[in-house]
Amino acid sequence: MKLFVVLSCLLAGCLAQRPHPCSSPPLLSGALSVSSQNEKLWVTARYLYDALGQRIRLDEFGSHDNKTFSLDVLLLYREATMYEIFHHNKTCKKMPLKADFQPLGIPKTASLLGQSVLGSSSGPGQGLLVNTWIGDLPDKQGERGCNGFKVSPLRIDPCHFIDTVTFVSVPPGKFMTTVTEFGCIPITTLYHTDQFGWMMTNFFNNVIGISDPSQLNPPDFCPETEDSTEEPADFLSLFLTMH
Repeated sequence: MKLFVVLSCLLAGCLAQRPHPCSSPPLLSGALSVSSQNEKLWVTARYLYDALGQRIRLDEFGSHDNKTFSLDVLLLYREATMYEIFHHNKTCKKMPLKADFQPLGIPKTASLLGQSVLGSSSGPGQGLLVNTWIGDLPDKQGERGCNGFKVSPLRIDPCHFIDTVTFVSVPPGKFMTTVTEFGCIPITTLYHTDQFGWMMTNFFNNVIGISDPSQLNPPDFCPETEDSTEEPADFLSLFLTMH
């Protein structure tokens, strides 16, 4: 009987420790890098993520087809507005934003591929326990907010984006993403695109919270009205024409 109780407790403990799909903290800041299989695109960016106010700020630098670019954008999903900010001459472009906000995390439909330790498990503080998930990118082209452009380096969701330069057309297929076991902090995302082949996004220097929330508000020099000549931003066209 004692042996049965011990085995039952061990089994219950193992089941309790099995990873489950998770949601990332509502306030995050840090940096990320993006690279493509065909070597035509690479990006480094600082990001601010506010799921409570549905706001995202990205300060990017990268190269596309051997042409370098920089981009500072503020995405306000509740207002359906995007600001492109130019600090050198204190100007700002206000454009309509055509997408729905989706919080970071692992979709409930994802499957656990495995759990591993980044670094070493030989001693305390030498490694990081992470979970790797896989899933399908469903075909939702034409659904409201998707506009035929799908996938995000921060969350694999067909109608969600967070990094403008990687917002590209993606057919139904597989994705793989890794997050920390404790905290559900994004580490790496891998997915396939028609335009760039396999794309990999790595996250680093992640911090829970935002030290300067004012950066998620438009600067004083930004206009209050949108440019009536601008089409709603779908980001692929913005990226291809901003060089």
